[in-house]
Amino acid sequence: MIVTTGPNVDGRQVVEYCGLVNGEAILGANIFKDFFAGIRDVVGGRSGAYEQSLRQARNTAIKEMMQAAKELGADAIIAVDIDYESLEINNGGNMLMVAASGTAVRLG
Repeated sequence: MIVTTGPNVDGRQVVEYCGLVNGEAILGANIFKDFFAGIRDVVGGRSGAYEQSLRQARNTAIKEMMQAAKELGADAIIAVDIDYESLEINNGGNMLMVAASGTAVRLG
């Protein structure tokens, strides 16, 4: 399946718009990741644990979006948008949410 942030696929014509599709992933960030990320914020550097969590969440959201498009009979998703949010929960912890959305289409 073709997935693109653009409004079309070069060299291919959209013959049918199947509908809006989306996928979401919410991951908990554990206390050890939070602790080490906090240290990195103070001393500088990258947080490999958070980068891996972001990558995993993004891939999950895109896979869910692709599955929804397949169920509609689409062979591509155009105008894809990926959003990231940090959600604070009641006990002071954080959850990471990634949402992917786009337009499922059938190409000629």
